[in-house]
Amino acid sequence: MSLPLHEKKILVTRERSQAKTLSDKILKNGGTPVEIPLLKISCKKEVNTENTLRNLSNYRWIFFTSINGVQCFFKHLNRLNISVESLKKMKIAVVGRKTGQALNEYGLSPAFIPTIYNAENMADEFLQTVEHVEPILIVRGNRSRNVLLRRFNQLNIPYQTIEVYETASNVEIRDQLEQTLKKNEFDFITFTSPSAVEAYMEMANRGSNYKNTLKTNCVCIGTTTEQRANELGFVHTITPYEFTVDGMIECMSKYLREDN
Repeated sequence: MSLPLHEKKILVTRERSQAKTLSDKILKNGGTPVEIPLLKISCKKEVNTENTLRNLSNYRWIFFTSINGVQCFFKHLNRLNISVESLKKMKIAVVGRKTGQALNEYGLSPAFIPTIYNAENMADEFLQTVEHVEPILIVRGNRSRNVLLRRFNQLNIPYQTIEVYETASNVEIRDQLEQTLKKNEFDFITFTSPSAVEAYMEMANRGSNYKNTLKTNCVCIGTTTEQRANELGFVHTITPYEFTVDGMIECMSKYLREDN
């Protein structure tokens, strides 16, 4: 019996340090991954709101909407010699299971995870679950969406934001992307964030095969990424039920089963 992704060629656009997880799962399921990291993600060297980190006791909840946010937040705490113990009296909300696992590595567990892993659902379920919302600290990147902020503003919920990481297009890889698209015909193109879709459109649009790639099956980790892919011209988008890398593998496998 052949593996579910047998002989399927799949473009992995995830940031370099995170791409291996998806590539390994593609290989395990019989597919051929081709990695072109479209984004560069880095912790900010300094956090302008350093005073916020030194006064975490002012907040009752901390919100993390990505693994990057968790990792860079704790990197800054370490830089400032702030003990993780200071967070153990606080409650932490994370956008999904993988972000919660990243938090576990620092000896902490989330008090809230939404059933569907996106910011819209995170805001709505949180507000339905928590009766008395006290001051919230939202940990973000420079390209994080404003869904939580808008929702909390509407309800006059007190919060503050802090940017701990930066996401930028990996423009140095433009030529490699162009050559890769010219030499390969992909069965799937994968995206794990709206920023990755935007970077693809920014860097791929000078290639001769660019318009044809928009007809390739586009696998998006969640509905927000799918919406951005649709807005920017992808014709065939599919999204897993569970917004995770494992969900993306199952989504591709299911698509192939139903297509045969």
